[in-house]
Amino acid sequence: MRAVVVNEPGGVDALEVVDRPDPEPGSGEVLIRVRAAGVNRPDLLQRQGLYSPPPGAGDILGLECSGEIAALGADVTDFTVGDPVCALLGSGGYAELVAVPAGHVAPAPDGIDLVDAGGVMETTCTVWSNVVMVGRLSAGERLLVHGGGSGIGTTAIQIATALGARVATTVGSTEKADACRELGADIVVNYREQDFVEVLDDVPVDVVLDIIGAKYLASNLAVLGLDGRLVIIGMQGGIKAELDLTSLMSRRATVTGTLLRPRSIESKAEVVAQTVEHVWPMIAAGQVRPIVHATFPLEDVAQAHQVLEDSSHIGKVLLTP
Repeated sequence: MRAVVVNEPGGVDALEVVDRPDPEPGSGEVLIRVRAAGVNRPDLLQRQGLYSPPPGAGDILGLECSGEIAALGADVTDFTVGDPVCALLGSGGYAELVAVPAGHVAPAPDGIDLVDAGGVMETTCTVWSNVVMVGRLSAGERLLVHGGGSGIGTTAIQIATALGARVATTVGSTEKADACRELGADIVVNYREQDFVEVLDDVPVDVVLDIIGAKYLASNLAVLGLDGRLVIIGMQGGIKAELDLTSLMSRRATVTGTLLRPRSIESKAEVVAQTVEHVWPMIAAGQVRPIVHATFPLEDVAQAHQVLEDSSHIGKVLLTP
């Protein structure tokens, strides 16, 4: 099979399409013939040598995919060969075939194309596990999501809106601002022109989903209302910052940092199960849909990474092996 690896960390030219032996599913695993794979920011960090795969993960890039079941390992009873599915992966999505624990696989959602489903699992599982399972967002509350034009951002806006919450978001362009409003955000802040703390001065926020990290820590705390929850899932703005305990305590606020990829097999399976239970009906009802910016063949993986690196995209970038 063809697959994408990085032998020496670096820029987009470090990505190599190589031939690898076809994987075989182990006990409790399924083999998926990949129809599409999502390109995610952790893939860029791994390519640059800044994000090591967790123990046991292979060196083939890719954290999610869609496709058809090609083979079943022992003790798998929930799927049959030929089923259209999508999967959350620890690695291996940038390939023609990938073996994955059956608990990390879900039926492809009704109502969307199987290729588009290649960009669904990482974003929906990240948003549901962090915004709802950790952040406890509920109807009538306010979510602030940074990077509203990203795959995570476009998904968070839609899921929060479907839950009956109100959404504020930050973006870096007028085009992204318009897209976020169309998806349901009622407050959109262009961070190149405005300070989101000033814009949200009299709009208490209940949950912040943050991909920036250290750079935004103080500002995120400043916009939280009483009993607010800050959930940090990225570190694009650095890893170290001072925490004002007075600001934290006066708001009875909670700060949580999470990563999805290193979780145990069992923990990921629970996230997948809850996401399918709650988000798949939203997709079937048309309340949530994958926003696909562009698709590239596997051989053009460098171009796909460059689009993500330039932050010129709205929604997801996909590879189609």
